[in-house]
Amino acid sequence: MKYISFLIIIIPFILGGCSSFIYTPNDSQTNNEAPNSEIQNNESKTLDISLNLSGQNLDKIPNDVFSRASLEELDVSNNNLTGAIQAEIRQLSKLTILNASNNQMTGVPAEIGQLQNLEILDLSNNNLTGLPYELGNLKNLKTLNISGNNYSEQDLQIIIDNLPDNVNIIK
Repeated sequence: MKYISFLIIIIPFILGGCSSFIYTPNDSQTNNEAPNSEIQNNESKTLDISLNLSGQNLDKIPNDVFSRASLEELDVSNNNLTGAIQAEIRQLSKLTILNASNNQMTGVPAEIGQLQNLEILDLSNNNLTGLPYELGNLKNLKTLNISGNNYSEQDLQIIIDNLPDNVNIIK
């Protein structure tokens, strides 16, 4: 019966393309430690630092994403994000990779400039017409991909002047 319940819960996630789901038994099922508990713990740690929401037809990033303080990689590419990413992105202080490519975004929130650990920022193939000067605050940035957008070269130059010299800017 537990197996059937498990299948009823997990199959919609598999068919729906959910990329991060770990089945955790409730307390009544944990009398004996499962032999693969170490594997589950490692998978859980991986999911805590990396989240792939690409190709989910999202029009905004789900609010619960911003409460994942340990998140290091976030992929929201190939969705229908419009406007700008929510300002709550600043709460993901451990983020090193943000891929928001191939969306319909028209702006970037200034709060991205607070992500001091960010190394890779991919904003390619959106509808960006401006870039916040706060991108220049990203002192650990190694790659900034803004290709496929219609941003101001003047804005970009101000940002570049404040970034480390070794940043790879993909236009």
